[in-house]
Amino acid sequence: MKIYNDETRKKEEFTPLEDGAIRMYVCGPTVYNYIHIGNARPLIVFDALRCYLEYKGYKVTFVQNFTDIDDKMINRAAAEKTTVKALAGKYIGEYFVDSKGLGVREATIHPKATENMEAIIALIKTLVDKGYAYAADGDVYFRTNRFKDYGKLSHMPIEDLEAGIRVEPGEHKENPMDFALWKAYKEGEPFWESPWGNGRPGWHIECSAMANKYLGKTIDIHGGGQDLTFPHHENEIAQSEAANDAIFSRYWVHNAYINVDNRKMSKSLGNFFTVREIAEKYGYEPIRFFMLSAHYRSPVNFSAETLEQSKAALDRLYNCLNNIEFLLKNAKDEEMSNLEKAAMEKLVGYEKNYMASLDDDFNTADAIAALFDITREINSAANTENKPSKEFLDSAKTLFNKLCGILNLCQNQADKSVDDEVKALIEKRQAARASRDFKTADAIRDELAAKGIMLEDTPQGVKVTMIKKD
Repeated sequence: MKIYNDETRKKEEFTPLEDGAIRMYVCGPTVYNYIHIGNARPLIVFDALRCYLEYKGYKVTFVQNFTDIDDKMINRAAAEKTTVKALAGKYIGEYFVDSKGLGVREATIHPKATENMEAIIALIKTLVDKGYAYAADGDVYFRTNRFKDYGKLSHMPIEDLEAGIRVEPGEHKENPMDFALWKAYKEGEPFWESPWGNGRPGWHIECSAMANKYLGKTIDIHGGGQDLTFPHHENEIAQSEAANDAIFSRYWVHNAYINVDNRKMSKSLGNFFTVREIAEKYGYEPIRFFMLSAHYRSPVNFSAETLEQSKAALDRLYNCLNNIEFLLKNAKDEEMSNLEKAAMEKLVGYEKNYMASLDDDFNTADAIAALFDITREINSAANTENKPSKEFLDSAKTLFNKLCGILNLCQNQADKSVDDEVKALIEKRQAARASRDFKTADAIRDELAAKGIMLEDTPQGVKVTMIKKD
């Protein structure tokens, strides 16, 4: 498998530090609000990458943090007249509601900054002791000019990075580029004791400390959104490598931005949407499908139209699976026909395309295209007129479920069971059709359709489709 490494700016053969095991860290949300549609892309992309790596046989230790103390948390808690801890607890709970809906599995470890203060303070102390950091009036800053490789991730000279940087009132930096590791206590803020006085950590040091604590000095993959490349990930590298004298992450992987209706998402533009808002209208799975239908390094445009297209595409996949399951009920236990054998050869070829796409920098867009090639081939071979064999249907279903499962798609089939009342109506309709009472048969069909139950008459019998409602 090859993956694009943002540090080297090229695709590289992926080889983990330890055979059969992968250490992966992905920056999680700051939990002061519901996650928005921009947050959803890295959640889905790196969950899917984790799924694929596990499919390939790796044991993945996946760490995704919660930032539960920073300026936004403090300001929001004050506005809601609650504590930072209570605010974090509320929105961590809401995060899990949305992430589960998006098909995102829980991380191996979900560390919180406030629960890892000892590790954070110890890392800062190491940096101070080694001369990479200095205290100033209760704050502690990192000396960027002391770390010779500063800027190696963003690929910009430090002179360019300095442009636009300004020293905030109350900061006592040696250099404008220096960044805070520890912030001195201010009235009304949560605080922790430290060798430099009461205070709280800076944002960047949290991730370095938690990655080091739970994954070790060197990890295999560090992921996140493109917006985190500088300064957050650049600063993580400086802190971690200065403290540990070791490479921090072997591969840096970032997903590209999301625009909403061809504009950058912004509350001021009125195009800022939470995942919860979108899911209430379209469902969660179309969001996941939309995010994976483009290559993770390509910018995507989010709109009502693209969500509708994603819903329609998912329906095609679900219809294929539902059709296979319907035909299996009456399929004959016989060998594949020559037509089916030829179809299976094509399916195997499409499967190779699917896997090759994922092995080429995790190209989910091309993988999904191969999945629709498979869907088209199955639909062509497995139709009611061909009377497909059980062997072909079983093989097609196994392949379809495997490839959808790798990306965690089509895992939310509607409940196709019908109650006794509906069964009785279907039987009554069949009797009416047999006696050529088509008026009654049509009336029953329309009655069931109003309940979301669609009937299709086939040579194999009545096919019942439950309309999936999000």
